[in-house]
Amino acid sequence: MKTEINMTKENIWQSLPESRLLIEVSLWSSDPTRFAEEIKRMDAWADMYHIDVSDAHFVPGLLFYADLVKALRPLTARPFHVHLMTDNPLNHIADFSEAGADVISIHAENGPIVPAALDAIRRRGIAAGIGLGLAVPLETIVPYLEMVDLVLLMGTPMGIKGVQPSDFIYDRVQQMKALLLKFGKRGQTKVFADGGIREQTVPKLRVAGVDGVIAGSLVFKSPDLRKTFDWLHGL
Repeated sequence: MKTEINMTKENIWQSLPESRLLIEVSLWSSDPTRFAEEIKRMDAWADMYHIDVSDAHFVPGLLFYADLVKALRPLTARPFHVHLMTDNPLNHIADFSEAGADVISIHAENGPIVPAALDAIRRRGIAAGIGLGLAVPLETIVPYLEMVDLVLLMGTPMGIKGVQPSDFIYDRVQQMKALLLKFGKRGQTKVFADGGIREQTVPKLRVAGVDGVIAGSLVFKSPDLRKTFDWLHGL
């Protein structure tokens, strides 16, 4: 069931503030024994929730599944961004869409199936994102720019927590924003950074032009959530 926000590909950014840094709260960093309490704790400040899905093939480990997303969906009206780190995202788009995803991102590394996967997401009336690992040339996504609402730039190896971001991520953000401007998509397609989101990295990402970040331990381990979110949103 869709939430009241109903973040479709047509109005994806209309329901979120345009002028501030957007914060997606990563549920991977929450206490998995207390999902309901963790969402309630974050809900006053989170712009969106980020849900990582992995199949232990595309990246190490197993993360989240559609029935769990369906169970979490009634707990908040905030949009759910499902990040598919899987070998074949086409196998999962329908399940996560029906579970309540408002945005689904796949990866440029999925290769030949990327156009079909993005089309499958958009045909379900929800927003589509594309992720790029650190080694993926930014120009890889040019053929898909008309199909995506969000670009997710990975700053660390996928599927691994607690790693410092690559020094290249700041240049990649700047270059991606320039690429979007070149093709007339700047403002329509947002750039988010994922991985290594720390107090010392977020200001530099924002200066580079990032529109949003995927925040995990930075918020879940914060001793003062209001202060942390006010600082993040104020960047």
